[in-house]
Amino acid sequence: MLDNIQLIDLPVIEDVRGNLAFLQNDVLPFELKRVYYLFDVPSNAYRGGHSHIDQQSIVIALSGSFEVVLDDGFKRKSFFLNKPNIGLLIPTGIWRELQNFSSGAVCLAVASDVFIEEDYIRDYNAFLATKK
Repeated sequence: MLDNIQLIDLPVIEDVRGNLAFLQNDVLPFELKRVYYLFDVPSNAYRGGHSHIDQQSIVIALSGSFEVVLDDGFKRKSFFLNKPNIGLLIPTGIWRELQNFSSGAVCLAVASDVFIEEDYIRDYNAFLATKK
């Protein structure tokens, strides 16, 4: 399952005054329903630590860098994000942990649904039980 994880090149309009990247529904593999971002994350902290039942998301390093560790219940794969025009598509049923945030890092997440607590699996052993 981790072999199907995609890095998505976001459209960029290049300009001598600065580049502009954008997201809209025809660029994404799902309909955008929620956007949130992480910032001021201490370098020794980690975020995520959950899986989704139905929701997909794309994670982008808008500024700085961080590592995304994905786990499908059988193996783990790590992605280093540090470019604001590259998004990591995380499908349903994948455990994710974000770690090793650089100073000033900003992580943008674009989700296929609004926040629904029941869609989260926050216990790793419960996550593994769904893979049997």
